[in-house]
Amino acid sequence: MIDNLPPALGSLFMIGIPGTRLDESTIDLIQKDGVHNFILFKRNVESREQLKELCASLSKTCLASNLPKPLISIDQEGGSVTRLPPPFTQFPDQRQLAEAGNCEELLGEYARTCAKELKEVGVNMNLAPVLDICPSGQGYFMEKRCLGADPDLVSHLGVLVVAEMQKGGVAACVKHFPGLGRAVLDPHHELPFVASSRESLLASDLIPFEAACAADVASFMTSHAIYEQLDHKRPATLSRPVLQGILRERIGYEGLVITDDLEMGAIENTEHGENPALGSFLAGADLMLICQDHDKVRKALGAFEKAWKDGVFEMESVSLALLRQSKVREQYAD
Repeated sequence: MIDNLPPALGSLFMIGIPGTRLDESTIDLIQKDGVHNFILFKRNVESREQLKELCASLSKTCLASNLPKPLISIDQEGGSVTRLPPPFTQFPDQRQLAEAGNCEELLGEYARTCAKELKEVGVNMNLAPVLDICPSGQGYFMEKRCLGADPDLVSHLGVLVVAEMQKGGVAACVKHFPGLGRAVLDPHHELPFVASSRESLLASDLIPFEAACAADVASFMTSHAIYEQLDHKRPATLSRPVLQGILRERIGYEGLVITDDLEMGAIENTEHGENPALGSFLAGADLMLICQDHDKVRKALGAFEKAWKDGVFEMESVSLALLRQSKVREQYAD
């Protein structure tokens, strides 16, 4: 346990867990540091019953530690980003569904089925849909995961998925703000640069996110890319001009903002890798995502404690982030 760590600081993290059962390290982070938000991957899934038991164990341990019921998330986009194996329903990539003649029917069925199957096992948040605008055939790595290149179509289909998912009782998360579709490099490994003009970003890439905001989406996920015309120094995840200036002030989004995984190469293997969780929080994020290494979670908690003691941020900013979390939790987890 980190001495004198305000319990609320652990609430600012969403973490991965190592395996298919609740482990001692995760229990320690829950009981001693107040962590109570989690993300699941293929490594955590053996069967429906096992996954249901794992989610129940996470909830039980949090509640026994006088913590709120956890947000338990997963990336179940379909196609190349599918965490749940059969007998969970398997879906093609979003692009394939969006280009079908009966795309609305197919995407609606995807969202309803996802919500039903996730809720049955105790997962209450799906980190989908992808709302990036992505032209086809130009080498952009997000092509298969996107709904298309037309901002109006992506807006329409994205809002459909959000509405059906949330109607089914599972929080949706639109990504990757402010738009990763025209990035060539994959941020899992390298830091992408998006050179689109500010006018192009505002008139195209932001449109689906504005629509999602108007549709009361539960959460936004940030992009690990540098948008040279918005902030030429920092990736969006660490950029106050992007998260506060554009997302909060221009678009008017008041809900929960989650970072993409802070262990990705776009962050860790660059100059931005020193205390990225603290940097993203100061930029305006509410929930910092660390998907694998618990030592990095503990290191980040230490950085938060030091910053708090040094007066870098006030507890009021923590309280605001927790309020945004609680609104999602009350609707989808409790």
